[in-house]
Amino acid sequence: MPSAAEILEGLAELSHGQRPAAILWHGALLVVLLALASGLRPRQHHARVALAAPLASVSVFAWSHQNPFNGMLFGFAAALLATMGAYRPSAQRVARAPLPWSAAGVLMIAFGWLYPHFHDTSTGWRFLIDAPLGVIPCPTLSAVVGLALLGGGLGSFAWPLALSALGLFYGVFGAWYLGVPADWVLSGGSVLLAWKAFSGEPDDR
Repeated sequence: MPSAAEILEGLAELSHGQRPAAILWHGALLVVLLALASGLRPRQHHARVALAAPLASVSVFAWSHQNPFNGMLFGFAAALLATMGAYRPSAQRVARAPLPWSAAGVLMIAFGWLYPHFHDTSTGWRFLIDAPLGVIPCPTLSAVVGLALLGGGLGSFAWPLALSALGLFYGVFGAWYLGVPADWVLSGGSVLLAWKAFSGEPDDR
């Protein structure tokens, strides 16, 4: 297994080398948030499938940077979440979760948007769109977990549990093994998503 320093060096190279892709993912997330704020409410199973796309993006970039572990795991996770997300299509549309859950979702989305660890301090205002969203695991998972919390688990039991397990693994690994304290935020958000899955009344329980 590579050392923590080697893993962080590889993630930093990928983050800095794929800024254009990260900016595009920021734009995509902004479009989604504006659409939700304007009242767009997709069907829950469509939202679950769509949220597998950022994970697939992380897989592609991991393979391009010779990181087979992240490439395989995120590729598998994207396929699994898309398949689970399409299970039992429903006419139910995404609804905003009650305030405590939706507030937690907004905070997780903001954390993924501004993920601080790989920022280049010389970019000035560009720190607002500089986080490697859609490129490396933790900021991407943070945003996806946040969207799932904002949508109250998206009407599922198994789907948010699978996502929360992946988020918890990467959050604890990043904070404990890689020494990135910010990743405890991802761990906490993942635990909240699992709690929401167990406390709600999802369609596929």
